[in-house]
Amino acid sequence: MDSDQIIVRGARVHNLKNVSLSIPKNRLVVFTGVSGSGKSSMAFDTVYAEGQRRYIESLSAYARQFMDQMEKPDVDHISGLPPAISIEQKSAGGNPRSTVGTMTEIYDYLRVLYARLGTVHCLSCAKPISGQTRDQIIDRILALPERTRMNILAPVVRNRQGEYLDLFEDLQKQGFVRARVDGVIHSLTDDPGLDRHMKHDVDVVVDRVILKGDSRSRIAESVETALGMGSGTLVVNVVTGDDDRGEDIIMGTAFACAECGISYEEPTPQLFSFNVPSGMCPTCSGIGTDVQIDAGALIVDASKSVRDGALATLEVDRNKWQRHLYEGVLTHFGGKGVDLDTPWRDIPAKARDKLLAGLGGERIRFVYRKSKGGKGWSHLDTFEGVIPMLQKRFRETRDDRVKEELSAFTAQVDCSDCAGTRLRDEARAVKLGGLSLPELTAMSVEDEYEFISGLTLTETEQTIGREALNEVAARLEFLINVGLKYVSLDRTAPTLSGGEAQRIRLASQIGSGLVGVLYVLDEPSIGLHHRDNHRLLNALCRLRDLGNTVIVVEHDEDTMDAADLIVDFGPGPGMQGGEVVVAGSVEEVRAAETSITGQFLSGKRSIAIPEARRTNGSNGKQKASTGHWLEVVGARHNNLKDIDVAIPLGVFTCVTGVSGSGKSSLITDTLLPALTKHYFHAKQAPGEHSEIRGLDNIDKVIHIDQSAIGRTPRSNPATYTKAFDPIRKLFSDLPESQVRGYQQGRFSFNVKEGRCDACDG
Repeated sequence: MDSDQIIVRGARVHNLKNVSLSIPKNRLVVFTGVSGSGKSSMAFDTVYAEGQRRYIESLSAYARQFMDQMEKPDVDHISGLPPAISIEQKSAGGNPRSTVGTMTEIYDYLRVLYARLGTVHCLSCAKPISGQTRDQIIDRILALPERTRMNILAPVVRNRQGEYLDLFEDLQKQGFVRARVDGVIHSLTDDPGLDRHMKHDVDVVVDRVILKGDSRSRIAESVETALGMGSGTLVVNVVTGDDDRGEDIIMGTAFACAECGISYEEPTPQLFSFNVPSGMCPTCSGIGTDVQIDAGALIVDASKSVRDGALATLEVDRNKWQRHLYEGVLTHFGGKGVDLDTPWRDIPAKARDKLLAGLGGERIRFVYRKSKGGKGWSHLDTFEGVIPMLQKRFRETRDDRVKEELSAFTAQVDCSDCAGTRLRDEARAVKLGGLSLPELTAMSVEDEYEFISGLTLTETEQTIGREALNEVAARLEFLINVGLKYVSLDRTAPTLSGGEAQRIRLASQIGSGLVGVLYVLDEPSIGLHHRDNHRLLNALCRLRDLGNTVIVVEHDEDTMDAADLIVDFGPGPGMQGGEVVVAGSVEEVRAAETSITGQFLSGKRSIAIPEARRTNGSNGKQKASTGHWLEVVGARHNNLKDIDVAIPLGVFTCVTGVSGSGKSSLITDTLLPALTKHYFHAKQAPGEHSEIRGLDNIDKVIHIDQSAIGRTPRSNPATYTKAFDPIRKLFSDLPESQVRGYQQGRFSFNVKEGRCDACDG
């Protein structure tokens, strides 16, 4: 048996027709062929599935009881199979806590870097603070220039009121001679005359030193004394003039701000994790977003009045007390004649804003009448606002029906406390190279790589962070190599396309450095611009060169040109396929007359360019106002720069551009959610934009993406396309069916009267 090959004998999974195949190890192998020819059946459902099954069987019986049992593929024999990893073309999942940084494990290394090398900044004054050992403090002082004059001070009072006569007397008893009070050094025998109602700063002068070569023992003793009196903090006042004034250098063994007196815990990697309580923002629990009532979603019809239902959920006539509050706000801020019967669009903007957002702490006069035209009584009061009332109701209700009803008017917004960064204040106050961790992860991968590569560190810092820095730089480079230099590490998994998610997993696998593994990939070039195709191929070749076998299910010509072996399945789809038409080099595939793929690779067959293209009935320059266009105005989502885009209706429009140029941001994230929200009241908020024109020109929108249509065994192409419905009707209309009383349900395997009793349909 040849250990350098994966031998498959008699594969009959799906439409494979007893296929036998030899796959060389440590090579880049491309499975290609027309859609439905059996490529994925061989790659994923046979080779990879058997590799996974063998792995699970190698586990202990105790471990296997927690895992689903995998069925053996319909194949006679597979030998030489190494451990297998699948990188499929699918979304990265819907977990909002998962980001590009966590998926690639770059974020884990960054957490360590910030914990070990980051500089803590005070939350109050934003000044840097740090904790050092006593030896580090002494070495830092001795590193000052020779003959430097300095005062070593111990801070004992910070920004507190008092005269401190007892303190000065106690310091004299301890043998101290001087103290710096509010920046001026005084003798302790003199009364500085402090105002007890004013706040003061007091530092004890522990020692006055002129730095010399033999000063270490003296400075060490002074540092020890100052740290003891200053609760782990001391101040080195470098004297630059004759008046004992100069620059202050704050040092300490504890993470505490000498200016504000606030103590901080020493940073740990957990502090920078938004998935644990010690690091996550307490307001949003590390999600980064909050659910808020969307004012735009509440406005149902601007032509109606508030009483007639301009605002959703606001049933004015059901509560007299609330009704008089609404009317009072509109009248007070809208002027005479503005009330609940005024069309929403005619109400002044200030009155609309006050009705929706509330008055804050402002009080106005309301008039409450028990009956129309009756005598009322006035009261001075505030008004909470429609949105705050609904927000409170949404958060506090335990009724699922009410929650679901209100959720139609909500939108995801950045957390008000952490501004979407997910981390608590203490974590955001730690900086490395002038940037906090959220600021660094918000940068593009390319910019972050330049920042990490150009980071200036001391020799000690390089020793501490060298390994983590190398890992971060290498993994960022992998992302760049697979064409993802434009993404940011804080981008969440649900926002990634299938191609992006697959390439991120590919970069993670390259970074892991595994050897002797079988990788199976599903069309990794999807979503990647041809400009960046060579980057992906270089990554695949690098994975192979590490000592791995790479099988790629692919149609891309460049990938086939770079492959060591091409296996062309066919000759047709479905029952017409399931055979290996040709297996060999790209030259051998081009020469194969029976290979459809080879015919296109050799240029013998090609797709003709249309001689004429359709327009929308004009010369392609028709205005949107005529009703033949759908126009997005002021699109600003992600990297879109306030652009206006007009899409003609009735024609086939293609939106293209290099990876990361804004295609998905415009269509998938902005236009599609806006249309589904307009026509179907969908909950997803569209990307930021000004308006969309031409909505009256279409009646619905259908979203067709690359996600799988499902794994239920009852589903098939006939049921999905509804082609089975007229067939059932045809059989139910037959004379024999009419005699027996068979309805359409009799011919459906999804209802009890039609399904087989033995297999339950």
